[in-house]
Amino acid sequence: MVIAYLRVSTGKQHLENQLEEIKNFARKRDITVDKWVTETVSGKRKKNERHLGGVMKKLKNGDSLIVTEFSRLSRTLTEIMSILGYCLEKKIYLYSIKDGYILDDSINSKVLAFAFGLVAEIEHKLISMRTKEALALRKSQGVRLGRPKGQNKKQQILIENKDKINRMLLQGDSISAICRHFKVSRDTYYTFKKNHPSKT
Repeated sequence: MVIAYLRVSTGKQHLENQLEEIKNFARKRDITVDKWVTETVSGKRKKNERHLGGVMKKLKNGDSLIVTEFSRLSRTLTEIMSILGYCLEKKIYLYSIKDGYILDDSINSKVLAFAFGLVAEIEHKLISMRTKEALALRKSQGVRLGRPKGQNKKQQILIENKDKINRMLLQGDSISAICRHFKVSRDTYYTFKKNHPSKT
């Protein structure tokens, strides 16, 4: 089976150019496209959140996937690497027309996939390093990192309802009943109580 995958990010873009490129490519190589899959969605969304995820699951050993370029598969290098690795593992041919790549079971394809995989790993480490350096810099500048104590959503609910909680306690409601009423855990309640001892 041969599947052609076409994607644009917004409704203002058009699929016609990708369609013609794939048709011309298939005609020159005497390839018959069995299924055309098109969608309008950001390439930043994971493949399983797009039609592409279903396409990948349908492909089997010896099947082919055609795209105009790798960026149609994803906008993140890491996910492109994941897709390439999956295709190699399942022995699925991947044609990327503009990039001029054919991913098959040849040694050149395996070397290419290894090179891409190495780049993805390096990119991941660089992102992690930049994140750690940025956090360290902010900490050195006195910026308080993380969520302020007692300011998460559920704590805020208890704070906003502290008068009602006091009334419930005076009426003899148990802590369990209060937690059920506000849909919070006992730990959340006790944290609230610790931060507002004079009110509870």
